[in-house]
Amino acid sequence: MINADPHELAKFSELAHRWWDKDSDFRPLHEINPLRLDWIDGLAALDGKRVVDVGCGGGILADAMARRGAEVLGIDLATKALRVAQLHAIEAATPRIEYREVAVEALAAERPETFDVVTCMEMLEHVPDPSSIVAACGRLLKPGGWAFFSTINRNPKAFAFAIVGAEHVLKLLPKGTHEYAKFIRPSELASWCRGAGLDVGSTRGMEYNPLSRRYRLSGDTSVNYLVACRKLA
Repeated sequence: MINADPHELAKFSELAHRWWDKDSDFRPLHEINPLRLDWIDGLAALDGKRVVDVGCGGGILADAMARRGAEVLGIDLATKALRVAQLHAIEAATPRIEYREVAVEALAAERPETFDVVTCMEMLEHVPDPSSIVAACGRLLKPGGWAFFSTINRNPKAFAFAIVGAEHVLKLLPKGTHEYAKFIRPSELASWCRGAGLDVGSTRGMEYNPLSRRYRLSGDTSVNYLVACRKLA
């Protein structure tokens, strides 16, 4: 069975044509992209690296990493989103990038220990078995390679900020974007990473200021957070 929720795939497919519209429902992804890109590049030095972006959607992060000098493969199971990503890469003449419709578990079986960097951002909270995704990411990495994950913590504050605040009050995201039960505590993600042979290193929080309408990285991981890991040699 493919580790994907048909409802989630359909939800993102319906919005696929707006992926590169910075005033659309995907505006938050465009606004946080420079933060997560700089964080990844600062730790893994993307230039010249072979990278796979798991759950790439319309290619916002994948495209940016390719422009930093990485050789990027973006993978997803949302067909329409991938077509948008491919079209954008052609129109923008993005170098060193390709996209494939393939499950990360299947790619890990096909190309183990192939990549220097694996990114899986804002995806784990949308799949039935996130631990399987983390394990596959570990298998894709070369020894010493970097894995980067981002997701949402599971606690009352995260419910208030990520669902009530972001979806209903501030309307940063469409209603129904997230399900609280699928949120992931940092301890759970760290356990899956260790099981995948990944050593958990840097962890950062991501906060939004509704007054300035700006995002920033911080030490507060109580809502949105990012984790960087290295594969043990």
